[in-house]
Amino acid sequence: MLASLLPDAWFAVQETWLLWLILAGSFALLAFGADRAVSAAARLARALGVSKVIVGATIVSLGTTTPEACVSVTAAFRGDGGLALGNAVGSIIVDTGLIFGLCCALKIIPKDRFVLSRHGWLQTGAGLLLTGLCLGLWAASGNLDDVWIPRWAGVLLLALLVGYLYVSVRWGRRHPGIVPNEAAAGSAAHAPGTVVWLLLAVVGGLALVVAGSDAAIASAKVICERAHVPPAVLAVTLVAFGTSLPELVTAITALIKGHEELSVGNIIGADILNVLFVTGAAASATPVKVEPAFFYLYLPTMMVVLLLFRLYIFAPGNTFRRWQGVLLMAVYAVSVVLTLRLGVAAP
Repeated sequence: MLASLLPDAWFAVQETWLLWLILAGSFALLAFGADRAVSAAARLARALGVSKVIVGATIVSLGTTTPEACVSVTAAFRGDGGLALGNAVGSIIVDTGLIFGLCCALKIIPKDRFVLSRHGWLQTGAGLLLTGLCLGLWAASGNLDDVWIPRWAGVLLLALLVGYLYVSVRWGRRHPGIVPNEAAAGSAAHAPGTVVWLLLAVVGGLALVVAGSDAAIASAKVICERAHVPPAVLAVTLVAFGTSLPELVTAITALIKGHEELSVGNIIGADILNVLFVTGAAASATPVKVEPAFFYLYLPTMMVVLLLFRLYIFAPGNTFRRWQGVLLMAVYAVSVVLTLRLGVAAP
């Protein structure tokens, strides 16, 4: 990743006009990488004979959440538990509240009942698991200021991640929505070389997305600091939003290219992976502290957006409605306002 290869100090000493140029180039890289990744992911789904939702919920979401896992592990080693856990919880709030809400408001998105009745429950269950784990650790500790996610819990989450990927592939092969002609075409294109090249194309496109988002955030942060943007505003907007930028660009690109299933799959998969992969990797590396703000703001907000999504799945009709997306975005906006008003660190 460009911003990881170049230290923060490098961005800090550059001229403002150059930072704007880097920012513009980063968004161009984001758009190009997302376009390549989405197109390759759609072809990969056909080649494997599985639903595009499954590919979005596994391969694509793994790619977009890997940087968050790296950030959380690094933060955990540095003793910044709030950032390590906040990266996961904040991303779920942004992914479901802002990104899916925006996609839903922009375009009518069909409901894939087969996938949503399975992965949707895993999405809600992952949020409940993390919330229940934190509440249980608080009860065991008896001190709100001394709650830690231990290593054994991180290992358990990573073990559940393996199980999630396994059942996703099994469910994908049984998806009734794949018509016989597509299944036959998928079998014909199932040559190992074809699948490998498509998989590499997805990974390459996602790598460009991650590099572009990393460089965009690094340059935008310096620009905002020079414009004297308050640190709290910078944390709530740029940092929280920036960690989910790969998911946002990938989801919007999938909508534009007519692959709405990839958008939905990416959001659902990213939510599940933020619990099992991001939190699991961080806690496995070193115990992660749960700050008090998570109990009275961030975990409740996370559960509100996840339960709203669950209710939308149960609602009558074969599509998500635009007003449902608007409501999710409103919840996200309220959480940002509360964060600023209460003066707590943003996740």
